[in-house]
Amino acid sequence: MQDEHDHPSGLALLRDPARDKSTAFTLEERERYGLTGLLPPAVFTQAQQKRRVMANIRRKNSDIERYIFLRQLQNRNERLFFRIVIDHIREIMPLIYTPTVGEACREFAHIFRQTQGMYITRRERGRIGAVLDNWPHKDVRVIVVTDGERILGLGDLGANGMGIPIGKLALYVACAGIHPSQCLPIMLDVGTGNEELREQGLYLGMREPRVRGDDYAELVDELVAAVADRFPDALLQFEDFSTPNAIDLLARHRDRILCFNDDIQGTASVALAGVYASTRVSGTAFRDLRVLFLGAGSAATGIADLMHSAMMDEGLSSDEARARLWFVNRGGLITTDRQDVPAYSRPYAVARDATDFHGAIAAHRPHVLIGATGSPRAFDEKAIRAMAAVCERPTIFALSNPTSRAECTAEQAYEYSDGRALFASGSPFSPVSMHGREYRPGQGNNVYIFPGVGLGALISGATSIADRLFTTAARALADQITDNDLGFGALYPPLTDIRNVSAKVALAVARQVHTDAGRPVPSDLEEQIRSSMFDPSY
Repeated sequence: MQDEHDHPSGLALLRDPARDKSTAFTLEERERYGLTGLLPPAVFTQAQQKRRVMANIRRKNSDIERYIFLRQLQNRNERLFFRIVIDHIREIMPLIYTPTVGEACREFAHIFRQTQGMYITRRERGRIGAVLDNWPHKDVRVIVVTDGERILGLGDLGANGMGIPIGKLALYVACAGIHPSQCLPIMLDVGTGNEELREQGLYLGMREPRVRGDDYAELVDELVAAVADRFPDALLQFEDFSTPNAIDLLARHRDRILCFNDDIQGTASVALAGVYASTRVSGTAFRDLRVLFLGAGSAATGIADLMHSAMMDEGLSSDEARARLWFVNRGGLITTDRQDVPAYSRPYAVARDATDFHGAIAAHRPHVLIGATGSPRAFDEKAIRAMAAVCERPTIFALSNPTSRAECTAEQAYEYSDGRALFASGSPFSPVSMHGREYRPGQGNNVYIFPGVGLGALISGATSIADRLFTTAARALADQITDNDLGFGALYPPLTDIRNVSAKVALAVARQVHTDAGRPVPSDLEEQIRSSMFDPSY
């Protein structure tokens, strides 16, 4: 906290997004800070300012215009921005993150207004630590980094992928109360394989093919080492890397620095929580579930790995648990005689004849179908009806983002299952009225997990993030799903309760960290967590 004499004044104060209150400065504050005459004479409360902003947002003609408006608000009045995100989370989150962030990333170079975060390229090789010193805030606690190669289901967007770390960190602040000054978005720009982007006149990134191999690994190694040196108390979250890199980087760095990969571990945890919740409706014990995955990338295999561990926790052997988890990719069912199966999927290969997606449903008779393909409408009518034929209450997760990439819509899942499906998706779907009842499809968004895991790890002083913390987080999330939620078919709590959800997830994670380290759990741990959460009110 700065001393009073160090407080900016005049136009400098109005241009400081962390301190600006605009028309909410009182008359006394205007005199004290040299603002008299620099603002309109009327004084407004933050609540009144919020009403004006919401009216402006709703007046916009498109979501991308709303996204631009909100980014500009964040850059001029940080606290008002986060007050609006928190108080209108259901309306605003789809604008600052999925699905609108997908369009924002595609258009990033065209809608660029003001820089946020840091860009690291191969030109900084050998001096990344010195470059990080340019960041004005030194008490960084959460860093989200991407290399832009696999942005949502949209593929390689290069430096345009910076929209993802910016959006994720906004959710860390709004949902878990990490202070904005403690958040750092990083774009690791190693070029792009997207030739169309490289040829665009306005493209902001490196106009060269992607760096790969040893040069790539050494660049990431240097970045991780620089983060550990400059920001020793920070959590590093890997985001939207290609599957091989995502898996390799997590294995390479998870014991070197406090880090996790949200696409692998966060997605796995939120999916596991939804599956836990589904068993309360279906009546099938978790250890008895059969699960079929369409897609075998980092997200799907991460879900399977966490489910495998959770099933073993409930008494199954490793082989018994794996036998319940089948995968189908572009080549069909992953079987032991296929030679084109990557190493990370091979443990789930089954000793059966090859078959396609629909044949796998008939053979495996799954209770749960999980899509992480990036292929829109991959769950066709035939597949959903097949699920309904083999299971009384089929659970269908269409997790691909943005909404345009979802494997099916909520309405399709309910219609083709005669209203019996338990549905969740990665991007939001509106309630559906059908068969004389209302369905409220749950959004299996990682926002239910990663902010709370991050907060819990930081509060507890964790030095690494073990996989079991994501199982712990999944159970904590599932415990907050009420019977009323389930009655509407929702497998996740309402987003309006996200601050409380994050606090509960953080509490469970922090307790687990203390227990695993052999330390007593502080009696006031929950109070510590809640009191640490940033309040943007003024």
